Order: sequence, then structure tokens, then C-alpha cells
Amino acid sequence: MKTRNTKTGKQTRFWSSTAITSQAEDYPRPQLRRENWINLDGQWQFAIDHDATFEHDEVPFGATNIIVPFAPETPASQVGDTGFYKAVWYRRNFETPALSKGERLVLHFGAVDWSCEVYVNGLLAGSHEGGYTPFSLDITRLLRDGGEQTVTVRAHDDPHDMSKPRGKQDWRRDAHSIWYPRTTGIWQTVWMEVQPRVAIKSLHWSADVASWAIGLNAEFTGSARGLSLHVVLKKDEQILADDRYSLQDNVLSRRIELPDPGIEDERFGLLWSPEHPQLITAELTLSDSSGRSETVIDRVVSYTAMRTVSVDHERFILNGRPYHLALVLDQGYWEESGLTAPDANALRRDVELVKALGFNGVRKHQKIEDPRFLFLADKLGLMVWEEMPSPYAFNQRAQERLLSTWTEAIRRDISHPCIVAWVPYNESWGLPDLPLSAAQRDSQRALYYLTRSLDPSRPVIGNDGWEMVAGDIIAVHDYDGDSQRMAARYSNAHTGSEAREHLLKSERPGSRELVLDGFDHSGKPVMLTEFGGICFSRDEGAWGYKRAGSVEEFARQYQDCIQAVRAPRVFAGFCYTQFTDTYQEANGLLYMDRSPKYDIGQIARHTRGER
Repeated sequence: MKTRNTKTGKQTRFWSSTAITSQAEDYPRPQLRRENWINLDGQWQFAIDHDATFEHDEVPFGATNIIVPFAPETPASQVGDTGFYKAVWYRRNFETPALSKGERLVLHFGAVDWSCEVYVNGLLAGSHEGGYTPFSLDITRLLRDGGEQTVTVRAHDDPHDMSKPRGKQDWRRDAHSIWYPRTTGIWQTVWMEVQPRVAIKSLHWSADVASWAIGLNAEFTGSARGLSLHVVLKKDEQILADDRYSLQDNVLSRRIELPDPGIEDERFGLLWSPEHPQLITAELTLSDSSGRSETVIDRVVSYTAMRTVSVDHERFILNGRPYHLALVLDQGYWEESGLTAPDANALRRDVELVKALGFNGVRKHQKIEDPRFLFLADKLGLMVWEEMPSPYAFNQRAQERLLSTWTEAIRRDISHPCIVAWVPYNESWGLPDLPLSAAQRDSQRALYYLTRSLDPSRPVIGNDGWEMVAGDIIAVHDYDGDSQRMAARYSNAHTGSEAREHLLKSERPGSRELVLDGFDHSGKPVMLTEFGGICFSRDEGAWGYKRAGSVEEFARQYQDCIQAVRAPRVFAGFCYTQFTDTYQEANGLLYMDRSPKYDIGQIARHTRGER
């Protein structure tokens, strides 16, 4: 389905409503796929509740409709209201799919910002808080006998609430500086699937490269005791493992040994990297063998990879070898559709463009990205730093929300091989008095150690930018407009511990101390994770850290920036700001429509440090 935006005249492609599909790149949960699913994206009835006063049975739905999953602030939603409102309501009807005895109908939401209640046929089905993470509801008991059902959603999202994780969502009416239009309500896919009474609920994969094994942790709904789980792992069509496990309860933890070729070249053929993104397909079948014949209860397809990341001796380590990170800052916005990609093809195109620009990864900035992007990064070979969207106040409520959302995000994404680092805090956002407040410094430490406890397999950056009191990588932000001066600042830091100490304690890019409280940074890699920010735009009102007046000047400045960062040996990697223009912030290598500001091949050569 396509529709034309009357304000811009542009065509925007929307997903079909109530479509059944099995395509992996469209599937909203790529690491646990069932054969059929029901897409509820498309046209819903819509109402704005400015002061959040309506009750679910008295919402004045009128002629206004919205295209889900696009936020009402965006043109793609066909609402395009960028004003202030505290709540919004959605309603649509759907036909009940055929349910056999014991089967359940589960309703899934990819993300609803910020909190919501869901009603089915006028009855409360459940609620969720957290604008960036998914939730699911079993709505079977609420279905009417046969025929049409009604689902109603209330999303509450106070635009002035600074205690919720909001990332780059502006609190002013009009977006300014480095903040962008708000995202209210549903902004990722709404979908349903029919599940058996006992089903595979979640999968957590891990890799043990040292012992050449894959770890599996599976959880089940219902009572799985006495059932069996058949797991087949494949590299392309080659079977690597074919195991069957008898289930004793609703959680299964196993270590699956793979055939070890012993030869290094053969081993590297199975390892995942940006240059060789080898995935291992997993087919899982839950069955009951208690009768005369085996009965299949549930079947899903997933994937994993053999890949290990760490830091050691001031270097980032991928699969046991030093690896230089060349990242680009990716805000993940589209002009017509905001935080929501227009479709799966747009997500694929972004991954391909980042690689074509010469980068091997992205730092997803202030956004927990759509799982389909992570699937494509896994599949096409792109490393990802995943970053928690920040609140801007420090209080008990903000801390509770931050911890809850971040825990859910890690749980959702922990099995993606593309993710090579976690970033709980950025530039002390949400910790406004960090140097003066012991409680705020403790919060940075707490979130760092929580992240390490949930996932000890990846490095964690305690506070990307400066003022670090905990972390595995020293991440520095420096927007000095003079490339030669910036190169000189870091050029001698590799010569010894005194020079490194001087850099981290005495240099203050952004007028901030880089490390606090005597933080022990010895042996930790240093990376320049924000720099550049060159604004090249035909719009005089566009914002950037510095400006270029022509294409030629823009290309020269970018080349100089990269050369300045590649010259100092202290850096184990970098992250350039930024991938695309984002509304008024016009410091992208690409315009917001993803067209390049100069030849992509030349940009890639400059990214790689070539003349």
C-alpha cells in the first residue's frame, strides 16, 4: 500500500494491514520466528487525549485515522500533529484466526511510547511501561465467540516528563539543536500469532569460542515437564549439531559442542565478523513423545553465531585478535516517519549504506533500534553499540524507569552477534551533577555493574563521552574544529602511562573531565566516539558543530578529521558524527533522504584513511 503525503507530495510505503507473512526480514521478532503471523499494522481509528482524561469506554473516536506503526507526530501517520498532548487512543477490529483446542492468541507490541493499557472487547488485557521495549499479552480469554474482535490501546506520554527515558525527543514544541520531534504512542509493529498452550517463549544464545561450543537458554510457557526439545544447528545446509533434550521444567540451559576442525582457517570460516558474517541457523521443535507417536507442539526458527568480543592491552578484541573499530553515529530517524523505518527495505538500505561508506559499525545513538535492523546487521555484517535513551532528570522515578527499560532491552537483544558493546549513559545525560554528586556517580557504577552482570560477554561503556567512573572502554567526545590541534592533543598519549594520565586528567574536550574519582583506566582502550559534526546544508538555519561552504570544502574537512583521528596510535577505534542529517542537525555524510553529499566511493576512501 502506498499513500501520498499531502504536505510534501512524497510517496511513503506502508505495510499492509492484517497481512500474513513468513519473510524473515519483515518478521518483528527475528530470533524467534514461527511460520505464520498476523500483522495488525495499517489503518486504526485514532483520538488525541490532550489532558489524559478519557476513559476507555468513552473515547470520542471520530473520523480521524492513523497509519500504525507511525507516530502521530510524523507525516507518514497521516496525522502529523506535533503539538503537546499527554495521551492518545487507538482502536481497530480484527477477525479471530482459527484456534484449535488449547491454542492461545497472543498479541504483541514492538514498542509503545511511553506507557499503555490494552483493552480487548472493552476488557483490560494488560499494561506496559517503557517506550522502547516489546511486550506480549495472551488475549484468548477475552475473545468473543466467533466473528470480529476489537482492540483499543491507550498510550500515555507526557511531553514534559523529564524523568522518563526519552532520548532525543524534544521537550519544546519545535525541534531545536540536537533534539528532534517527539514520538508518542505506537511506533513499532503490532502483530498476533496463534501459539500452543505450551510454547517456546524465549531463547538466549551465547558463544564459547575457546571451547568451540554454543550456549542455549530456553524458556517455555505452560508446563513443559515431560516434553522434549529437538535442536538442529546448521551452517548453511551443513548440520553442526542435532540434539534432543528431555525437559524437566520450564527452563532449559545447555552447552552444545560443535565439531572443531582444529585448523585455524577452517575455524575462521565459522566465526562471525563484519567481513564474514557467518550465521548459524537454529531449528527448534517442541514435541510430546509420551504417546504411540511423536506429536509436534511448537516449532520455531532462530539463529546464532560464533563470535567473541573483549578488551585487552588497550585494544578492542574480536575473535581473539585486535580489531580497529570504525563506527558512525546513527540516530535512526527518517524525515517522513521519525523513529520508525518506512519498511524493512529502509533498514536494509541503512546497513548497506554504512558499509558502503567504509565503516564496520554504528553507535545507535539514544535509540533502542527495531530488532529487524539488528537482524540485518547480523546478516550483512555490521557491528552495533547499543545505547540506552536518556532521561534528563535524576530522581528515584527516573532511576527505576531507566533500570527497568535497560534490563528489558538487554534481555531482548543479548543474542544478537552484531552487538559488541552496551552504553547505559551518554554524556552524563540524566546525571546533571555527576562531578558533585556521589549518588549520581554511584548510579553510573550501578548501571555499569548491572549490565556486566546481565551480560559479562561484552564491554560496557559507563558514560560515553566524559566523566567516567566505571567502564571497559574510555569513550571520548571531542568536537574541536581544528583537526591539527585535535591530532596533537592525542598524538603522544600512547608513549607511556604519564602521557596517557595527562590526556585523561588534564585535557578537557567539551570542558569536562574525562575520568573521575581516581578511576583506574589502565589497560582500557581509548576511543574517540564523537567527533566531526561538519554541517553542510543549503539551509542557512541548519545546525552543526562547524560548517562547510561547499561540497569540496566538506570533503576536505571530513578527510582531515579522519586523518587526525587515525594518526594517533592511542585510539583503538572511532565513531564519526554522523551518518545522516537528522532534521535541523545537518552534519551527516548523507542527507536525511539517504543521498550522499559527495561520491560514496570517495567517502569510503576517506573513511579508510586513503587519499
